[in-house]
Amino acid sequence: MTQLNSKHSLNETQNEENHTEVDGPDTVHLPEPNQRRWFSKTLSWVASILVPVVLVLTGVRLLLTPAFLQIEYRTPGFPPDSFGFTLEERLYWSNIALDYLLNEEDISFLADLRFSNGLPVYNQRELAHMVDVKIVVTDALNVWLASLGGLLVLGVWAWLGHWIPEYKRGLVRGGWLTLFLIGAIVILVLMAFGVFFVLFHEIFFPPGTWTFSFSDTLIRLFPERFWRDAFLMVGTFSIVGSILFVVLFKKRTV
Repeated sequence: MTQLNSKHSLNETQNEENHTEVDGPDTVHLPEPNQRRWFSKTLSWVASILVPVVLVLTGVRLLLTPAFLQIEYRTPGFPPDSFGFTLEERLYWSNIALDYLLNEEDISFLADLRFSNGLPVYNQRELAHMVDVKIVVTDALNVWLASLGGLLVLGVWAWLGHWIPEYKRGLVRGGWLTLFLIGAIVILVLMAFGVFFVLFHEIFFPPGTWTFSFSDTLIRLFPERFWRDAFLMVGTFSIVGSILFVVLFKKRTV
């Protein structure tokens, strides 16, 4: 009798082991809690990195509007064109340049432009630079859309995956990151804009292709003051946005 019971117990143990070792086709393996926590933290840091990209490039996109041109050319102390462009002429030609940067036309869109005396509006060096500018602007807007989409996708993922608090902490970190990074850049622009301006162009454009004569149309339309104000406006927008991220989302993660 004892031997029969032992054999029966042994058979039951083997059946249990076989049952636990073999997974059926419908078996769902859930990540361990530690793995899920690590995964959500990693995605939270991805959101942190995307925040400054989204804020800065949203500011850039706001600059690429006729409204900014209207405001900037009417800013007190904005230098007049010493070669004769009126406010209306500056707005007219600058809006065409803006259209070129945002449309799908080739450089002939600008190359075919003529003043009333028949002279071309832009010389060959200016046209070549505008091609480069359009490439940079197009790439920047693509990065902006991808980053914005990525941030939204992470938000939905966090909601579905029940890690919204971690996602919000990522947004707060991104706000702080933007605040310190852009704050430093704004200080550099205010203290040494010339150095920053040269560094910016050396990074994004081929050397020697972005300097022009004061009589060239690009300089007459977009003098150094224009670019200083543009960088400061993007910086201000980014800093305000970063503060909102910190204040709004920090309250919801405490």
